[in-house]
Amino acid sequence: MSVTRCLRLRYLLHLSKPASDRTVYRAVHEQKPRRILELGMGAAERAVRTIEVAAHHARAEEIHYVGVDLFESRSAASGPGVSLKTAYRLLRSTGAAIRLLPGDPLTVLSRFANELGRFDLVVIAAGLSGQSLGQAWYFVPRILHGASHVLLQETRGGAAEFREVPVREVEARVQACQRRRVA
Repeated sequence: MSVTRCLRLRYLLHLSKPASDRTVYRAVHEQKPRRILELGMGAAERAVRTIEVAAHHARAEEIHYVGVDLFESRSAASGPGVSLKTAYRLLRSTGAAIRLLPGDPLTVLSRFANELGRFDLVVIAAGLSGQSLGQAWYFVPRILHGASHVLLQETRGGAAEFREVPVREVEARVQACQRRRVA
């Protein structure tokens, strides 16, 4: 690995802004995922950097990234975002296999969960519609395998932080969705 690439990796893991994204980059560096799903891309900067970190362990062509976002349908309250065309152009430059799906998590996962396959890493951004995300958990087990990791961004006290969601919590969220579906 060249010195420049090594320094860039160290920057992303320890000094990049926003600091909450470092958790995602460290998880990618440690777990070496090749299939990544991100729900809520925002300005797509985290997506580009995530692929960049993943490319340290595999050729860029071997990395499959799927991004789900509202893109042009994003409201001002949802924070900054990019258009579908801009996101595709930014991510395509990484060399990874890119698939972008416009829509909220529930709509996209209910339509494509069986088709997308299994992911090594699922990143869920804060600011997604609570109801849509709450019901979308029902489809999450379909896109996970035994070694998958789920990172959920939560806002506490005005600061957003990522945390890993244990399998028990995923199962509990699925059970809550099933109870709502029956009611």
